[in-house]
This record gives sequence, C-alpha cells and structure tokens, in this order.
Amino acid sequence: MNKYLIIGLGNIGPKYDNTRHNIGFKIIDAYASEKETSWSTEKLGDIAYTKVRGRTVVLLKPNTYMNLSGKAVKYWMQKENISIENILVITDDLNLEFGTIRVKSKGSDGGHNGLKDIQNQLSTTKYPRFRFGIGDRFSRGKQIDYVLGEWDKDEELDMPERLDISCKVIESFIASGIANTMNAYNGK
Repeated sequence: MNKYLIIGLGNIGPKYDNTRHNIGFKIIDAYASEKETSWSTEKLGDIAYTKVRGRTVVLLKPNTYMNLSGKAVKYWMQKENISIENILVITDDLNLEFGTIRVKSKGSDGGHNGLKDIQNQLSTTKYPRFRFGIGDRFSRGKQIDYVLGEWDKDEELDMPERLDISCKVIESFIASGIANTMNAYNGK
C-alpha cells in the first residue's frame, strides 16, 4: 500500500500562530483545508487523513514543539507503516528569500533544530523535505526575534499565492514523486 506522511513543522500555541517559524503549520493547514479534511488531536500531534489518486495521506502537525519534532515523525511513520521516502517535512528556511521553495530528497539540517531532531530520531539525513523561504532580514543577534516574529504586510499580501503553490508542491510530491516535484517547483 502506498501511504504518505506529510509533516508541517511549527510550535503549538496561539502566540506562535502567525510567526515565520510556523510556516510548516500554515502550509499543512492550507492543504488540509483544500482537501476538506479535519484535524484530530492524537498522540504527539494533530492528525488528518486524505487521499490523493487512491493513495492514503496522513497529515501531521507535531505538538512536541519544533525542537523535538523527530519523536512525533518517528512515531507516526512506525504507527502508519510509512517508508522514509514517502515522508515530506515542511519547514521554514532563513537562507531562502521569502516564499522561495526548495524541495530536496536529503540534506543537512542547515542549523534548523526541528530538522536536526528528525535527523537524530531517524538516524539519517536522507528524507524528503520542503523548505519555504522566510528570508534573513534581521540584524546580528536578532535571529530568534525574527524567526518567532510575525509576517510583515508585504509577506501577508503575497501569502495566499505562496500557500496555493505550496499545496501544489505537496500534491505533486504524492502524485508524481520527489524528482518531478523538484524539477517543477524548486526556486519558484
């Protein structure tokens, strides 16, 4: 059976809702809404189920906080019996301009603590990830404030279009695979 686990990374709680660091939650919420599925709170996260071309898709928003995301990812991979090439981790990336998309089949954590924990829990860097650019417009020593800060007005205006493209990235990953998705969407 072809099953997929799509993970949006973020921090739980209202104070993080509209922050740059929570773009993984924002994207996966948009996708769940598009698929008209609803969330239920389960062990280690919020879960929703949908189908894409007959394939079962499990959507996950870990409730472990960003830096401990790996525990939830590993648990749901095992519980749902999903192979590592069929997971997609959605996260923010400071090294990409706002809204830029970068999909990769493997890579380093790039200093991202959520990816670092997933890498440690899965004992590999070879898992698909979808990085959404949040830019790096902050002064020295202000990275945490920037990442945990809210979107500016221009970013808010561009967000609906970027979320629409991000949902297409998820759909492409499930329907067409990582290579086709990278070719179609990287740098968009």
